[in-house]
Amino acid sequence: MQQPSRPPRRRGRRPGLTVGRVFGVPLHLDASMLLLTLVVTVAYAALVRRQLDLGPVAGYLVGAGFVVSLLGSVLLHELGHALTARRYGIGVRGITLELLGGYTELDRDAPSPRVELLVSLAGPAVSAVLGVAAVAATLALPDGTLADQLAFQVAASNVVVAIFNSLPGLPLDGGRALRAAVWALTGDQHRGTEVAGWVGRAVALGTLAVVVLLTLRRALPPLLLPLLLLAFTLWRGAGQSIRLARISRRLPLIDLARLARPVLPVPSGTPLAEAERRRAEGPAPGAALAVVDSAGRPVALVDPARADAVPPERRPWLAVDAVALGLDTLPTLPAGADGERVMRTVRTHPGAQYVVTAGEDVVGVLHIADLAQLLEPKRKMNT
Repeated sequence: MQQPSRPPRRRGRRPGLTVGRVFGVPLHLDASMLLLTLVVTVAYAALVRRQLDLGPVAGYLVGAGFVVSLLGSVLLHELGHALTARRYGIGVRGITLELLGGYTELDRDAPSPRVELLVSLAGPAVSAVLGVAAVAATLALPDGTLADQLAFQVAASNVVVAIFNSLPGLPLDGGRALRAAVWALTGDQHRGTEVAGWVGRAVALGTLAVVVLLTLRRALPPLLLPLLLLAFTLWRGAGQSIRLARISRRLPLIDLARLARPVLPVPSGTPLAEAERRRAEGPAPGAALAVVDSAGRPVALVDPARADAVPPERRPWLAVDAVALGLDTLPTLPAGADGERVMRTVRTHPGAQYVVTAGEDVVGVLHIADLAQLLEPKRKMNT
């Protein structure tokens, strides 16, 4: 059975193997698709061999054909999201097909609740149309034939996907629709995300309850593992949505003038131990160490992780240059950047520290740990 597709995503996932473009949208295949292909091919081959009295080779060929039809259904579902998003001016980075369905990566969030609703429901709508068409084909085809069997499976999988994905909990498509509704009613997108996230956790628990029920009744054992994976994915996705909403609420608190650490310049060739002594005795013990050339211009930044890895007995003999990263290799942020721009830079260029500039001058260094503490203070205290 086809697994429910996940809702469109903006970021945070690394695409798999790029296999081409569909309507200009890059198409990626995750490595987990190999497992899905193997499991579905073998399981469906066994089913059709029993029902249609086929040989082993024919059974596996039919199973492989069914996998292709499932992947086609998932792709069309995701294209529903992608093309609708593009219709409203939202860029599409790509579509990835994976073990539990697929996801569409968008370059930004929907600008309004209406657009969010339309983009979210486009995928289930495509699955519903495919399901209805396959049901009609099933009714029209003679019973007991291979074509009838394939049409029935495609119909069942698409109808189930359309219904399940419409459940009102993130990360499902219906959860995004619920978020859009709460957003429209309250004017608060973050509240919509939190509400839909908590409902998503309820859906995950409901899915787990189905797993327990099937286990107790010893029914449909082939579905137990996929349902367990699905319940885990839903719970994790819902939790990530709730976390994202809480982080987003705190973005206005980002002020680089206060958050960035000051810079302590140290000449190139300075022993690491001496540089650390100057910092400890200076007015800002947490300052970032910037390596400067003979003209006093910053050229590199000491990497705290690399510096901490140097044994204390070696630090008097090791120059700061050996544990520094060139400024041209580090991402930069203008001192006046707001929270949205800071987070966009962090997502695009993940790293431990970011150079804060005012014009051509380096005025500070943003440590990712400081940003995390600001955005998730409770999580930081717990760690």
